[in-house]
Amino acid sequence: MLYRRKIILGLIEVFGGTIDKLCLQKMLFLLSQQREKPVYEFIPYHYGGYSFTAQWDVNALCARKFLEEDENTIALIRKWNNLIDLDERDIQIIRNLRRKYQKKNRNELLRNLYEQYPYYATRSKLLEEVLDQEAQKRVEQYRYLGYRTVLFTIGYEGRLLENYLNALIRNGIMVLVDVRNNPVSRKPGFSKRQLERICRNVDIEYRHFPDVGIAPELRKGLKTQDDYNELFAAYRREVLPATVSTQQEILNILQRYRRIALTCFEAESQRCHRHHLAEAISKLPGFAYEVEHL
Repeated sequence: MLYRRKIILGLIEVFGGTIDKLCLQKMLFLLSQQREKPVYEFIPYHYGGYSFTAQWDVNALCARKFLEEDENTIALIRKWNNLIDLDERDIQIIRNLRRKYQKKNRNELLRNLYEQYPYYATRSKLLEEVLDQEAQKRVEQYRYLGYRTVLFTIGYEGRLLENYLNALIRNGIMVLVDVRNNPVSRKPGFSKRQLERICRNVDIEYRHFPDVGIAPELRKGLKTQDDYNELFAAYRREVLPATVSTQQEILNILQRYRRIALTCFEAESQRCHRHHLAEAISKLPGFAYEVEHL
């Protein structure tokens, strides 16, 4: 079993075998803040820091009959010593979290976290209910307020979903433009339907333009830089001249929303067609903006 899933089981055991869903997310968040390497990454969400990956792990543990959940709570089904495989440091952190937070009500817990970690409160639906006006002003300072128009590009290779989303949120991305020919991924969260839904939930519009992508079969066997150079030379020669209208549509989106990101798989833009697509868009009439590769 993945160690991070053992963390979930151990945490629920320490909290008495049953835990509120919101509380579980917050305890995993606080645990991650206290570890040298976070067990999960989080994004600012409806009630503060949230990890999609942690929720997927809960779903997997429910499917394997380790946990059961109802609308508000998650409980252990199999009750044994779930701490036995955890590092002593993690056990101590979990026990300290129980002592400090188990008796706090929802608003007390959120108030504490929002004041400690204001970035993660920037998209909360409960901000006015939980914080006074002075504390709300401190949270507002963490909202992105950039006004420059920038065409970004970003790949998700080597990134967890939360890390990827934080890069979008921190840079004020308004529209994610998926330029994959076939928007399917084995990584949770990055296939088209999932990514579109998740983007909507963090107030980012999702658009997909498959015609400016590269067919998957053309990417097989790429090993050397020469292989990539040959592929991208063909892309510039064949695909880009045939998709000028789509490129213009992307430029129109940029001019309307000011900050958009072209996305594909590869971490390095130089090894991805999005680099060449962004360059082509930057040469269209009316483009007078920056291009930045995240």
